[in-house]
Amino acid sequence: MPEQKGFPSNETVRLTKRELEILSLILEGHPSKKVAEMLFVSKRTVDFHLDNIYEKLQVSNRMQAIKRASSLGLLEVSG
Repeated sequence: MPEQKGFPSNETVRLTKRELEILSLILEGHPSKKVAEMLFVSKRTVDFHLDNIYEKLQVSNRMQAIKRASSLGLLEVSG
């Protein structure tokens, strides 16, 4: 599939280990508050990481982030 103009490619997107960890937990269906409890951080910290993820992936919500990360090969989504 050709790269869409204006969207990041997997060579240009670099999510941190923590961002990938948070996105994986979100994929499992956990809300931010639960992710925060699981990682022993505040909900605000989780939301900060999610904002960074959205910016890097050029999306505006969790579902878009999961789809984009999956399509870039950054996140494995089992169906």
